[in-house]
Amino acid sequence: MNKLNRRRRLLANDDLDPMNVIGNLFDVAMVFSVALMIALVSYLDVAEMLFADTFTMVKNPGTEDMEIVTKEDGELVRYKAKQSEDDARSSKGKRVGTAFQLESGEIIYIPE
Repeated sequence: MNKLNRRRRLLANDDLDPMNVIGNLFDVAMVFSVALMIALVSYLDVAEMLFADTFTMVKNPGTEDMEIVTKEDGELVRYKAKQSEDDARSSKGKRVGTAFQLESGEIIYIPE
């Protein structure tokens, strides 16, 4: 009877269960995702945006859809870059020549 109990214990071993491997993989994935979130928060200085009284951030600098986000006294204000009508008109022109300034201060215009 003693041999029969030993054999049952060997067959009932939980290490042979394939679902244990999936549980371990899930644990590893959770630890990796938490570490990734902590790294992103520290890299992007999100804590500064959340806890600072004032800050300024520029999104997409130098592009047409540039946006400036400021936080003052807990209130977020967003400024979007817009072209004024004068800038829009001037950007529709074409180049007609080149101007050069000499060392003497004289400006020479060369049409193209």
